[in-house]
Amino acid sequence: MHILLIADGRSPITRRWISSLNGSGWKLSLISTFPCAPIEGVELAAILPVAFAAYAGSQAGSNQPPSQRKGIISQIRPLAAKVRHWFGPWTLPFYSKQYREIVKRLNPDVIHALRIPYEGMLATATPVEYPLILSTWGNDFTLHAPASPRMSALTRRALRRADALISDTRRDARLAEFWGYDGSKPTLVVAGNGGLDLEEIKNAVKGIAPTDPVQILDPRGLRSYVRSDTIFKAIPIVLASRPDVKFVFTSMQGQKEALDWVAKLGIEKNVTLLPLLTQKDLWAEFARSTLSLSISTHDGTPNTLLEAMAVGCFPICGDIESIHEWITPGENGLLVNPADPESLASAIIRALDDAELRSSAVKTNQKLIRENASTERTVQKIHSFYIQMKK
Repeated sequence: MHILLIADGRSPITRRWISSLNGSGWKLSLISTFPCAPIEGVELAAILPVAFAAYAGSQAGSNQPPSQRKGIISQIRPLAAKVRHWFGPWTLPFYSKQYREIVKRLNPDVIHALRIPYEGMLATATPVEYPLILSTWGNDFTLHAPASPRMSALTRRALRRADALISDTRRDARLAEFWGYDGSKPTLVVAGNGGLDLEEIKNAVKGIAPTDPVQILDPRGLRSYVRSDTIFKAIPIVLASRPDVKFVFTSMQGQKEALDWVAKLGIEKNVTLLPLLTQKDLWAEFARSTLSLSISTHDGTPNTLLEAMAVGCFPICGDIESIHEWITPGENGLLVNPADPESLASAIIRALDDAELRSSAVKTNQKLIRENASTERTVQKIHSFYIQMKK
């Protein structure tokens, strides 16, 4: 079997998905929509930087000092997202011919676009004789699809072209039909990025225990749909009754937006802004933390949520539909209004005060992950799905 992936080659999700296919004996090729380094075991067929991808992400502006680059990116992030939504789709025709030529040259058995914007949109140019699988991730339908008339139209077009669908939430499988997918076609709902290697996680966090004083972790970084502002505003409220609590944020070191919040609220002594962490270092931070925060307004199944649950870190999340597929409030986590700092602060204090709730949640969450998100359970389903779709 020869599988052609269309994906962001820099993305940890892409690389973990590829890892889930290692050992299959299949040939893997990649068309990356962002400039990226080669991935072992995968033929990098081409880089097609649709929607101005050559000027975005960690590869962009690499000739500038890191601290300066971070400041610029944090300032232009909201504008850049809007520019991509309105003008990015119009770049697709410039790459469609090149894409079709690559497909015919490689002659894969299955083509798989790992998200709809903009990989799945590019894949609508796939010749009809090649089976096309689309994946949906996080915000494909709740944020990107309605962002502009052209984004809406191309989302519908991609779903009508798709021969099969893989989603990380039941919600997205339902929304896909609203946006044009034929529900009679094959659909697989499976935990993101091929699942979690629980043995690897166990070994990575061995001997690491929650810190004293208590550490609370936000692993999401600065994203347009994550309410980092709500978290920062909740911190002084928490500190009023729990002055020793420490808050740790990943991927925010040197970020102007985060630094401004910390200075404005006077919480420097209780906040640590970390750089982008390796996967194992992130797992270690979960193990050191008592609570994990994921306060988003749009989402699928965040991989960081699954990782927190696997490690035994108590999750507090934004109260949105997709998260209800994993969290039952008051049983194995807490859900809050993403725009309400006081609600978040109350949930944090409740979780810190209720050791019995946290202890019960650890058992529930680790069982959920073993049964629904481990590589042992997911990889076999993914491999079978590919075989089903082979031309």
